[in-house]
Amino acid sequence: MPPHKPDAARVRAALDVQLIALDEPPYDGPESLDALLGACVAVVLRAYERGMRPERDAARLAVRHLLDRLAEAAPGRTVEVRVPPYAAVQCVEGPRHTRGTPPNVVETDARTWLELATGRLTWDQAVAAGSVTASGARADLTGYLPVAPVG
Repeated sequence: MPPHKPDAARVRAALDVQLIALDEPPYDGPESLDALLGACVAVVLRAYERGMRPERDAARLAVRHLLDRLAEAAPGRTVEVRVPPYAAVQCVEGPRHTRGTPPNVVETDARTWLELATGRLTWDQAVAAGSVTASGARADLTGYLPVAPVG
């Protein structure tokens, strides 16, 4: 399944709304989709760090972008990674799941996912803290994370 590719103008709009909510100036970096999505991830993480709830569109785009990066890095359909209410992907090579609840499921919240995907939090730390639930023999994502380190 190809990754979801949002419209650059939509990402830019969500990014600027999040920056305004953070009382920061509008984005003035590169306009490529990858650059915009990377900036979106960074500003959503800043919102969490400041104790704010990120803007919904910015959070959804950031979560989806990093889930897509995981699916690209670990293609397959053996593990379903869920970050409600924003998105879910299937990834990791192995037996394909087609119906009902998959045998290998990872579920977490948006902040935890962004921190895992960017290397700010390790898999073991998240599991120990109870911030991620993982069921199934293939549900350990340690070898696939981080997918996009952010400074």
